[in-house]
Parts: sequence; structure tokens; C-alpha cells
Amino acid sequence: MSKYILIISTCADKETGKAIAKALVETRLAACVQMFPIESVYLWKDKICDEGEIMLFIKSKADLFDKISATIKENHPYEIPEIILVPIRDGLPEYLNWIDDCTE
Repeated sequence: MSKYILIISTCADKETGKAIAKALVETRLAACVQMFPIESVYLWKDKICDEGEIMLFIKSKADLFDKISATIKENHPYEIPEIILVPIRDGLPEYLNWIDDCTE
């Protein structure tokens, strides 16, 4: 597994996204959280849903994933929040060093 990761998550609104982002950055679990408005179409409890959401791109380190996942769950209203880990295979060394500097 790569040392560095991108975690993708979604939430219903900007306020929830900011609360999660701030919780992660303030506790040094993430170096950066980017937020994007998106439109999601998905199946939930046998119903097709079409809703606006906020997508979070969370930059961090693999050894912090469990703590990040727990923090998202603690601050998230969804019954089953999206939490997907994407390994970062490579990147600008100075940027990866910055992730190290900003996280525990």
C-alpha cells in the first residue's frame, strides 16, 4: 500500500462537508480536504434517488485511514457514508512532504 492516500466521501450539504473537513484538518488527520458540488443518482432501499451532494477529496496518509473513517462516521448523518480509499502511487515530492508535515 502506498504511504499516501486520497479518500473520497460525499455528504448532503456544504455545512456537513465543512464540519468533516475542519474536524480532519484540525486534528491533523488530513492535510487538505477539497469540496465539490456534484449530482448523484443512486439506488437506496429500492428507490432511485437523484440529489445534489458535496464530494470530499481528503489527502492524507494510509496509516491514518482508520481514524479518518471514524471521524467521518462520527460527523456524518448518512446511515452508510461513502468512504473510499484511493492509494496515491506517486506525486510531486514536495507536495507529498507537505502532507507529512501537516498530518500526525
